[in-house]
Amino acid sequence: MGDERRQLLEDTLTAAVALHERAKAQPQPVLDAAAAIIGALKAGGKLLVFGNGGSAADAQHVAAELVGRFERERAAMAAVALTTDASVMTSVANDYAFDRVFARQVEGLGRAGDVALGISTSGASANVVAGLVAARALGLETIALTGSDGGAVGRAAAIHVNVASDSAARVQEVHRTLLHVICDLVERSVVRERA
Repeated sequence: MGDERRQLLEDTLTAAVALHERAKAQPQPVLDAAAAIIGALKAGGKLLVFGNGGSAADAQHVAAELVGRFERERAAMAAVALTTDASVMTSVANDYAFDRVFARQVEGLGRAGDVALGISTSGASANVVAGLVAARALGLETIALTGSDGGAVGRAAAIHVNVASDSAARVQEVHRTLLHVICDLVERSVVRERA
């Protein structure tokens, strides 16, 4: 049993490292995503971020890092996770459809110049697609953070950051790292500007 556990640990870390290396070899979408968010925040806009399940947790994590702080003391930044208001989510799901839970919030909260960041490990989340489509219609910059081949979610966004794997766990691990990089770039930009 001990050998099996050790092998599982080694295999998991090897797969995670390999996906991180692939992401490192394709930096431009991540840099473009950070630049879009920086541009929106500097112009007085906000980040709307959303996803399902573990991606919902990642959306909340990003909003917390930007509203609170990542690694530096600085002013709060405008970021909202569309996954946190249970009353809004359940009323929209009940009165319209679960596919509309993010689109409806984007329609109510989004303004041209804001950024919508949709996260989906499968690339197939219908409600994330709908949120990004609504965002584009309103003139928001759109970013998709996906797994697998990116699917409909990747096609719905102007900027597509893809972690090409069918393992949701490995995709989420790389997503978290890339989101931390984006938070770091955004925060450094704001702190550098005020220094």
